[in-house]
Amino acid sequence: MYKIHCLNNISEKGLALLTDQYELTDNIEEADAILVRSASMHEMDVPANLKAIARAGAGVNNIPLEKMAEAGVAVFNTPGANANAVKELVIAGMLLASRDIVGGIAWCKENAADENIGKAAEKAKKAFAGTEISGKTLGVLGLGAIGKLVVGAAEALGMKVVGYDPFLDAERAAAISATMTFTDNIDEVYAASNFLTIHVPAMPSTKGMVGADALAQMPGGAVVLNFARDTLVDDAAMAEALANGKVAKYVTDFANPAVMAMENAIVIPHLGASTEEAEDNCAKMAVMQIMDYLENGVKKNCVNMK
Repeated sequence: MYKIHCLNNISEKGLALLTDQYELTDNIEEADAILVRSASMHEMDVPANLKAIARAGAGVNNIPLEKMAEAGVAVFNTPGANANAVKELVIAGMLLASRDIVGGIAWCKENAADENIGKAAEKAKKAFAGTEISGKTLGVLGLGAIGKLVVGAAEALGMKVVGYDPFLDAERAAAISATMTFTDNIDEVYAASNFLTIHVPAMPSTKGMVGADALAQMPGGAVVLNFARDTLVDDAAMAEALANGKVAKYVTDFANPAVMAMENAIVIPHLGASTEEAEDNCAKMAVMQIMDYLENGVKKNCVNMK
C-alpha cells in the first residue's frame, strides 16, 4: 500500500484517480509520495520513506530540486495542464490594459446613488475610452504550452504576432502558426511589440530579462504582461518606464510592494491558473505521474532526475 501526503488542497477529481493500492495520510513521515501546489518545501527535512513529489502546476521553484535528487526523490511537474487558464487571463489582461474597464467600473460604484447615473455616464465615459487590440502587434517571449495558445488566441482576435523561443527553430515555430513572425533575435520582438507577454521559466539567466534595455526598445505607450514569474521583470526599470510613459500599462499576476506602488500597473493576485478546470487538470496529471512512477518507474515530466 502506497501512502500519499497532500501539502496543499488537491482537487478531488485528481485524488479520485488513486487506486486501491493507495491511501492518503496526514503523517508526512510515512509518505511514499507528496502532492503539492504552492507550499514551500525548501526548509523541510526529507522524509526517509519519500520516493516522489508531484507539483500540481508547471513551476517548481517551491521545491529544492537538487536536495531531492541527492535523496533519490523524483520531482514531477504538470506542464500544459493549466495552459488554457493562463492564456485566457493574458487575453483579459490585454483588454484591461487597452480600455479602462477597471476605472469605469469604479466610477459606476462611486456614483451608484445618483438617480441620473445613466445620463452622467454618457458624459463621464470619455475619461475611460481606450483602444482596440485588433491590428496591434503582440510579442510573445516563449512558445511553450502557454505561449503557443496565446499566439492562436491573439491572432483570432486580429492581432499580429511576433514570437521568440531559443529552443525552437523556424520549422517548429511554423507548426504553431503559419502567420506568426518568428525570430531568433529577441531585440526584434521588443522593437515590434505594442504588447509584450512573457512565458519563460524563472532561471538565473532569465531574471530581470525585461529590464531597462528591453523596455527602451519598445514602441512608446506599450503594454507589458507578466503571467509567468515576478522575477522576469526588473521592477525598478518598469517603474521608471511607467513614470515616463514609455510603458502605458504593466499587467502582472504577482503582487509585491514595488508593483503596488507603480502608477498604471494592473496587479492581479496570482489568478493565472486559478480555475476549477486548471486545478482539476493539474491534479489529475500529478496523480497519474506519481502512480506511473511508483508502480512502473516511469519518469514522465520528471524535472530533477534522468
